[in-house]
Amino acid sequence: MGEDPRAALARLIAENAEDFAGLSKLVGRNPTYIQQFIKRGSPKKLPETERGILARYFGVDESVLGGPDASARRGGIWLIPKLAVGASAGAGAIASSETLAGKIGFHEKWLRKQGLDPAKLSLIQVEGDSMSPTLNHGDDIMVDNRAAAGPLRDGIHVIRLEDALMVKRLASRPKGRLSVLSDNPAYPGWPDVDGAAIAIIGRVVWAGRRL
Repeated sequence: MGEDPRAALARLIAENAEDFAGLSKLVGRNPTYIQQFIKRGSPKKLPETERGILARYFGVDESVLGGPDASARRGGIWLIPKLAVGASAGAGAIASSETLAGKIGFHEKWLRKQGLDPAKLSLIQVEGDSMSPTLNHGDDIMVDNRAAAGPLRDGIHVIRLEDALMVKRLASRPKGRLSVLSDNPAYPGWPDVDGAAIAIIGRVVWAGRRL
């Protein structure tokens, strides 16, 4: 396993006699931004723009600072990471880890034609049948993690609610409220939930299943 991005950045700063405030200014952030990232883990990951600036400044590959490994792209095929964590389509599963379980290759040109950024995608497995027949237990789903930062589009999302990782259909309601629904009528949904109580992990953009 490679060096943790925070540890790698701290090492680069020490080796080059740089300072937190100066690098924070370099990436256009407040003076404590880099220090908070290294010491407190906030943000959890460096955004793409800031990561690129720092990688070019220190002359290292972006993968050192948490970016996609250069080996993720091979001959036009982008290897999307599959995480060893399930998104429950039942009562809700606790996500205790996000260990890499493997990678599945998709043609980069096809991904970009769908409006997707290959570096912002991940694959996880559905657990449970509350989203059946749209999604079944054991299906692999591709999650566009950009949805966590953008305005909500109605559709199927992976969410975190009260520490449980779920895949549900979301629909916007007035005043920041959301409907959190199951496609399987045998399972109840939550028709009116405070949107602030839900952490959106990403939007489901593709599903594959074993026949």
